[in-house]
Parts: sequence; C-alpha cells; structure tokens
Amino acid sequence: MDPIFVSVTIAVYFVLLFLVSYIAGRRSDNQGFFVGNRKSSWFMVAFAMIGSSISGVTFVSVPGMVQASGFAYLQMILGFVVGQFLIAYVLVPLFYKMNLVSIYGYLENRFGMSSHKTGAWFFFISKMLGASVRLFLVCLTLQLLVFGPLHLPFLLNVMCTVVLVWLYTFRSGVKSLIWTDSLKTFCLVVSVVLCIYYIASDLNFGLGSMLSAINSSELSQMFFFDDINDKRFFFKQFFAGIFTVIAMTGLDQDMMQRNLSCRNPKDSQKNMITSAVFQFFINMLFLMLGVLLYLYAAERHIALPEKSDELFPVIATGGYFPVVVGILFITGLISSAYSTAGSALTALTTSFTIDILGAGGKSEDDVRKIRKRVHAGMAVVMGIVIYVFGLLNNTSVIDAVYTLASYTYGPILGMFAFGIVMKRRVRDGLIPFTAIVSPIICYVLQSNSERWFDGYKFSYELLIFNALFTFIGMWFFSRREKTSLS
Repeated sequence: MDPIFVSVTIAVYFVLLFLVSYIAGRRSDNQGFFVGNRKSSWFMVAFAMIGSSISGVTFVSVPGMVQASGFAYLQMILGFVVGQFLIAYVLVPLFYKMNLVSIYGYLENRFGMSSHKTGAWFFFISKMLGASVRLFLVCLTLQLLVFGPLHLPFLLNVMCTVVLVWLYTFRSGVKSLIWTDSLKTFCLVVSVVLCIYYIASDLNFGLGSMLSAINSSELSQMFFFDDINDKRFFFKQFFAGIFTVIAMTGLDQDMMQRNLSCRNPKDSQKNMITSAVFQFFINMLFLMLGVLLYLYAAERHIALPEKSDELFPVIATGGYFPVVVGILFITGLISSAYSTAGSALTALTTSFTIDILGAGGKSEDDVRKIRKRVHAGMAVVMGIVIYVFGLLNNTSVIDAVYTLASYTYGPILGMFAFGIVMKRRVRDGLIPFTAIVSPIICYVLQSNSERWFDGYKFSYELLIFNALFTFIGMWFFSRREKTSLS
C-alpha cells in the first residue's frame, strides 16, 4: 500500500479518537482519571472490554497461529470464561467493599506496606514490558508500510507512536478510555468481519461453504487430549486460561480499573460476564480468519512468510484484494494497538502515583500535578523500552516477554490467593523475598523439566506453579492470627 494512503487512514482514525476522547474527558478530575468517577454504564464497559482484551498482537498473531496450533487457543479462552466468573463473584465484591482506587491497596490492608509495594512493582514491570512489546509490533508494521518507504528512522516512528498515545490519555484517563475502547471494539469487529467477507468472496465461498471449508480443514482442530507433553494439551490450556485471566485481568490494575468504574458491584459483574462470552466469539472470528488466510495462500500460490505473524499483513496489504481490505487491516491494527497501549499507560500512571509514590492522601491539586508528571514519565519509559526492542532487532523477544508475564504475575496471584483464602498473618518484610524467590524456582523448574520429568514441557501453567510457590512461601513465614479483612 502507498505510505501516504496509510498515513491518511491513520490520521483520520486519530482525529475521530481525539474527538471522542475530548468529548468524554471534559471537566474530568482525578477520580475521573483513576476510576471514571464510578459512573460508567455497565453495558458500555462490557462493550469496551471486548476490545480492551484484544491487542495488536492478537489482531496480527492469532490468525497466523492456526498453522501450528489449530484452534487450540479456544481451549484457553474457555478457561478465560470460567476465570471471569471467579473474578466477578470473588474479587469484584471485595474491591468495591474496600472502595479501592488501586487494587494493590488490598495487599497493604491485608499484610502491610512491603506487600503493597511488591505487588505494585511486579505489576509495573509486567505491564510496561507487555504494553511496550504490543506497540513494538505496531511500530514494525508502520515501519514497513509508512516510515521505511519514506526513509524515516525507527526512532521517529517510536516517538510519534508514544506521543499519540500520551496525547489522547493525559486529559481524562479511564473516563475517556471507556469511550475510546468502545470505538476500538467497533472498529475491530467491523474490520475482522469484513476481512472474512472479502477473503471468502474471493474464494467463491458463501456462508455455508465457508463454514464447511473451515470445519473440514485440519487447521481447525480445537481439542487436544492425546499427549500431556504437548503444549496444546486441553487441561494445560484450560486451567492455565482460568488462572491467567484471574492474574492478568482480576489482579491487573489496567483491566480492573475499567471494571471498578461501574456504579456498583452488580453492574461490574454483569459487565464482566457479558464481555467474557463475547470475547470467546470474537477470538473465534480471528481463528476462522486465520484458516481462510492459509486457504487463500494455498489457492493463489502465495509463498508463506517465515513468521506466521506476517501472514495477515502481507495478504491484507499486498494488493491481492480491493484497497478497502488494506484500510480495514490498518484500522483494526491501529485501533487495537493504540487503545491497549493507552489503557496500559493510564493504569501504570494510576498504580505508580497511588501505590509507589503514595500520593493518595494528598490534595486534589497536588495529586493532579504528580499524576501528570508520572503520566509523561511513563510515556518516556515506554518509548525507551520500544526502541530497545528495535535495537535488539529480534522479534523472538516477544516470546520472552510473554513468558516473563508468567513470572511477574505469579507472585501477585499467590499473594492475593493467600490473603483471601488463609486466616494467617504474614511477616510483611519477607514478602519481597518470597516474591523474588518463587520466579527463580520456576525458572530452574522450566529449564530442567524435560530432563527431570520424562520430556514434560511447561507451558502457560507455569503461572500456577509460580503462584503456588509464593503461597507456600507466605505460609512458611506466617502465623495463625485472625484479621478483620481475611
């Protein structure tokens, strides 16, 4: 696609995004930035959450992953749905009862300041890396389609990307994110549905023949029960999905910040259950799109790219379809990636301001000044991390970052689980030690699992073991004592 045409498409989308952000963010205060003044309608949050869970990585990677994994990802999505129910009926009532702005405030109330800081720092590291790598993938695509053809450096690409994210979130945080995420969800769903339509039409498929072709393809296998050593094994994927969504949604300030913006816990619960069901079907659409892309490449004798992540971009923007398909791809990618990065930047600002700097007890004006400085600082750090990824020039770093999520979210999951389940008082000063040692044990376990356990390979279930080791460590450093919040 012509780089100028791509730039115009992105510019039009951002004009609409800034307009929505401005309208939603008028007269916003600190509570509007942090929790949307707890006035968000549950159905708006549910619609926004459909898109907020889908990043640019999902938009690009999920269609390509069917070649290696089929529809195995849906096994994990089923676990996500179960996990969402647990979040809705265990964590949401607890967080509302405590009237939390940052969910990591629970750890201070339950254990002490060291636990609070530990949870906040683990969240900070994981979210910063995760958000940066998502934007890194988008920057790579923009470098290929826009900045490269115009002979502009990758550093300028990164700077423009981060500044745009900062601009549309600095004003009102969560209050505007609910609406910009809703715009993202609309663009995302329309993009993937129309891409499926155009590809199916070019293959001369009607609805029935398209579904039949997808169903008969070996790429659409969903359940894997045969080999426990296979990373696609059902129970690995399903239980990992349950605990992953609890850790990366229920115990993630980014995701829970939206849920806590609802008027009351019942509205928040309705939002979570509704969005969980819809997310299952949206991910199904992405996987169906992946099968169609591989069928199209085989039919038209298109050479498959070395990396499966490049399949959708290559076909969508390679001139094989009407230009509208390329526009839809760019719009879907940009809407998913920038909105996800914007929400991450807001959550990082909230957690760093409230949890790490302890600004919650200051005056409204003081908090506003601190929050704006932190928000700008988070954007700078994110830009630096993205640029470092570019210097490494190795997209395998993406796999490393997502594996790292199992290490950084595991201790958070273990701390919350211990606080909710056990009626024991922990030596707060030893929590950081426990949270650091647990991922180290997991690393040793993962590195030697094939040799120690007859070829068994750890997958996403490593998160569960990480949380378990943290839980055991906390029990070891605890004593029985009733607490009012246990």
